[in-house]
Amino acid sequence: GEYADGAHVLRAKPSEDAMASPNMNLRDPTIYRIRRAHHHRTGDAWCIYPMYDYTHPISDALESITHSICTLEFQDHRPFYDWLLATLADGGMLPRPLPQQYEFARLNMTYVVTSKRKLRQMVDENIVTGWDDPRMPTIVGMRRRGVTPEALQLFAERCGTTKSDGWIDISTLEGCIREDLDPKAPRATAVLNPLKLIIDNFPEGEEVACSSPVHPHFPERGLRHFPISREVWIEQEDFMEVPVKGYFRLFPPTAEKAGNRVRLRHGFVVECTGFDKDENGKVIAVHCNYFPDSKSGTEGSANYKVKGNIHWISVPSAVPAEVRLFDRLFTDAQPDAGGKDFIALLNPASKQVVQAYLEPSLANAVADERYQFERHGYFVADRVDSQPGKPVFNRIVTLKDSWGK
Repeated sequence: GEYADGAHVLRAKPSEDAMASPNMNLRDPTIYRIRRAHHHRTGDAWCIYPMYDYTHPISDALESITHSICTLEFQDHRPFYDWLLATLADGGMLPRPLPQQYEFARLNMTYVVTSKRKLRQMVDENIVTGWDDPRMPTIVGMRRRGVTPEALQLFAERCGTTKSDGWIDISTLEGCIREDLDPKAPRATAVLNPLKLIIDNFPEGEEVACSSPVHPHFPERGLRHFPISREVWIEQEDFMEVPVKGYFRLFPPTAEKAGNRVRLRHGFVVECTGFDKDENGKVIAVHCNYFPDSKSGTEGSANYKVKGNIHWISVPSAVPAEVRLFDRLFTDAQPDAGGKDFIALLNPASKQVVQAYLEPSLANAVADERYQFERHGYFVADRVDSQPGKPVFNRIVTLKDSWGK
């Protein structure tokens, strides 16, 4: 401790004419410096610390690393890496074979920031809820989002390695996630923006059993069962007071024609007869009649030809749930390129929380269980907040790339 911090350094001399080398990293590089800093293992026992370029190859050798994989900015550091290891091995201080350093281009992905400094800023400023926020490109974040290791491995295989910098569109990752989850995820029904549908001619207090495959491509996985009753929840988007051209879901009758017919998925065909509004003019309920001989899977169902097919959940058996709809964290494809203010490019709609209704089988969903919510996307029971009887689901990815439109 005789000298002050920064007063002296220890340098290596790779060759007699090292200072004339065109590679700056070989010009008598600094390998030790004086720095009084508390170390998490050795405490204050040392006031000298090795530099990164000196530590890196020695640590690799001591830990029996065979291939040290680096990004392209370390390419000019490799000559010193090789020289130091060879010198120490020649002196009998390291065993052979020695590690080899390889470089490839960093993975730059659109709509993502991977800088640790910028990620920490978002955590410290409470822009995200923590390192495990499902929008974060961290391992804990992606795990909580519901991304599987197999999806990440598939993504890595698709990207490959290259020596030239480039950008990978995030839709490539999302496509790998869908490809991995599609054969695995059991199907389920969720109504994210509920609107009550009242089947006026359905017997009061009665229920009819309905069923659907757990997975449409794997009948051996069995069926899931749920009831239909006089009142069911449907999506708000499945009703329009004044339908646009090409709209095939529910809309009311006019003087010229009857209300539209749709099939309640795995249930009955219904015909819209009217709707109710509150004092503010918001539609709060839709009325319809059903056709008792139209139930899916029965002979009579073939007599009803409809273009619309919507999902639903019976009101008495519906399970209330919090559903978090996560989307891309930034609105700009390259938020930290060219000196941009990445904070100003945050997507205000990257997290939306809705109070939804789920089918009965999801009431006690286990944390990290993944499902495809039909017509919506892939979702996972949150590993932190979801509880039996009070499920919380995170959207992993939508069924299709809505940003590509």
